[in-house]
Amino acid sequence: MARRCDLCHRGAKSGNNVSHSNMKTKRTFGINLIQKKLDGLRKRICTRCLRTHKKNLAKV
Repeated sequence: MARRCDLCHRGAKSGNNVSHSNMKTKRTFGINLIQKKLDGLRKRICTRCLRTHKKNLAKV
């Protein structure tokens, strides 16, 4: 299963580890996923979507 948000489809980004001598090696920046039950379905959503969802619920 891919580490991807079920709502916004955001996934991992790639970048570089940079050492003291400025050598660069590839790395991945993972996404912060949380399993949450939304509308009766269990979904894996990122924390940014969770904050937006809570904000939109507060407006109603």
